[in-house]
Amino acid sequence: MPQGYVRALDLPQVIPVFPLGGTILLPRGQLPLNIFEPRYLNMVDDAMAGDRIIGLVQPNGGTPALPSLSPIGCAGRITSFAETSDGRYLITLTGVSRFRIAAEMPSKAPYRQIRAAFEAYESDLVSPPEEPDFDREAFLDALRAYMAHRLLDIDWETAESAPMEALVNSLSMALPFEPAEKQALLEAMGLMPRAEALTALLRIDAADAGDDAAPSMQ
Repeated sequence: MPQGYVRALDLPQVIPVFPLGGTILLPRGQLPLNIFEPRYLNMVDDAMAGDRIIGLVQPNGGTPALPSLSPIGCAGRITSFAETSDGRYLITLTGVSRFRIAAEMPSKAPYRQIRAAFEAYESDLVSPPEEPDFDREAFLDALRAYMAHRLLDIDWETAESAPMEALVNSLSMALPFEPAEKQALLEAMGLMPRAEALTALLRIDAADAGDDAAPSMQ
């Protein structure tokens, strides 16, 4: 976690945003990105020259050229950077804090900038304690059924021992849920509500798989 961000006011209030559908960033999560569009190469250049903060936001309607933005996103700090021989940037964003879009700012830059309201998410700046009510075994059972249906696999040894926040947030970011489902996971106000929402999504998907496999009754 970058040092210096203790309060919401420590964060920059105007930040560039990167609209990316089907993708969320969560506090302390790490998101690798392949940047190739000229406007976003410019955005990364400017971020690297400043505080390295970029807001990741899902589109919510509008047009591909000018999508509407979901009201809640997450600010991340560029924590790794590499340039390829063909001019792309390979970066990693490490999640810092969620924000609400207070306003979109006029800008001469080719990318969009917003005024971010971090106050409601100030608790994102501190790692949450382990939740004693988190039923890891029930969660892992739901995850196993989901993975079997999706023909996916993970490092189960890590899943069984990882801290709750790392486990829940990394899966919320990585699993191929619909954009609206991803947004619901992002907007969950605490770690336990996010774990409960994630468990529900895993179970619904596995139940749908069972329904698909059941013979029809005439």
